[in-house]
Amino acid sequence: MTHHGSFRLTPLILLGWLCAATSLTATAQTTKDFELKPIDYHNTDTTNPVSRLQDRIDSGKTRLKWDDRHGYLVDLLKTLDVPVSSQVLVFSKTSVQIRRISPRRPRAIYFNDDTYIGWVQQGDILEIIAMDPDLGGIFYTLPQSQTAKPQFRRDRGQCLLCHANRRTNDVPGPVVRSLFTSPSGQPHFGAHTFVTDHASPFSRRWGGYYVTGTHGSMRHMGNTVIPLDRSHRDFDFEAGANLIRLDGLVNTSAYLSPHSDLVALMVLEHQSRMHNLITRAHFEADSIAYYDRLYNKALDRPANYQSDVSKRRIARVADDLLRYLLFVDEFQLKSPIAGTSTFSRDFSTRGRTKHPGRSLRSLDLKTRLFRYPCSFLVESAAFQRLPGPVRKRVASRLSDILHGRENGDEFARLTRDNRHEILEILNQSRPRWWPVPAKTGN
Repeated sequence: MTHHGSFRLTPLILLGWLCAATSLTATAQTTKDFELKPIDYHNTDTTNPVSRLQDRIDSGKTRLKWDDRHGYLVDLLKTLDVPVSSQVLVFSKTSVQIRRISPRRPRAIYFNDDTYIGWVQQGDILEIIAMDPDLGGIFYTLPQSQTAKPQFRRDRGQCLLCHANRRTNDVPGPVVRSLFTSPSGQPHFGAHTFVTDHASPFSRRWGGYYVTGTHGSMRHMGNTVIPLDRSHRDFDFEAGANLIRLDGLVNTSAYLSPHSDLVALMVLEHQSRMHNLITRAHFEADSIAYYDRLYNKALDRPANYQSDVSKRRIARVADDLLRYLLFVDEFQLKSPIAGTSTFSRDFSTRGRTKHPGRSLRSLDLKTRLFRYPCSFLVESAAFQRLPGPVRKRVASRLSDILHGRENGDEFARLTRDNRHEILEILNQSRPRWWPVPAKTGN
């Protein structure tokens, strides 16, 4: 059944961020490379939206308002500039607050360019991922108990069990996971699970999510569950298609919005992977530089010597990042899509407006997600602070591609107009990493 009466939802579980529900403890995991020098993830001071907010709370410059219905959620969203329209609803049991989540009581997730916030009805905590420009995702919980100076608690390793593995490119960060889900919200263990991003087939997306929006003839796995005693091959792709309201599936009156916007989900998928690829580039380049220094000193080599192996490792992470930010493998939409909330407008208007109509945040929604196939996160602080070797290679190759000097099959989907438009946007927005365009003579 479709969630309309007998509730036959068949969801692919999503999520992957906010501390995965598990009884395992942090001590059960092996030490990860980034927990050691030179990254030293747990012991390095972090600068991110939450750490800055905590400083303001501690100094008395900021107070978080509390309300009986949502605790600190509403004021936290406002303070961190996270739009309510970004709300997506997850009914799979993939959170540390597993007992409070079900298809009848989904978790709400809100996000902006650098922060992800999870809220559960009558939950004990808010779950937060804040992106540090150098360290990647920093995981926090905020107790939902009223106090004069609320304290964000930084995770010491438990969240990394699910948020720092091959699904996240082996770095701490968000992940959007889709899997088959039962009417109780439990995943179908042993069935297929998918980590989704902008390259994922539509049919593999959003299991375990509610989805509001229209998408024509394409089908996804949201809005549907399947009993544990049935094969995932019986999944009904029609049941949850093209829903513009969640009436009959879930009572949304307890939430800040009745929507779980399709376009918000697609932006979330893109930026989650992009964040992790940026973090991976940071970690890899910093580790290479650290060990090069050690070996160069031990072997009495010039301080700036870099081995061929190190150069290839830098090239690999830089090229992977470049391919993703240019949407090389993006799934091509077969039908136009539309969300149901104000997210599309809210997201697009956060972009730069120096050149009317030209912004990397402009949405297409007809054949692809963005109008200009270059990630808006190239203007983020984390991208601006990429280590020199990675930054230089990405900037150099991107410049060659956009100017038409690199025309291999790999970037064949970028039309001449695409390249010109992206080049024009970057030349006008002038992110710090982008080479200053040469002046032309009169």
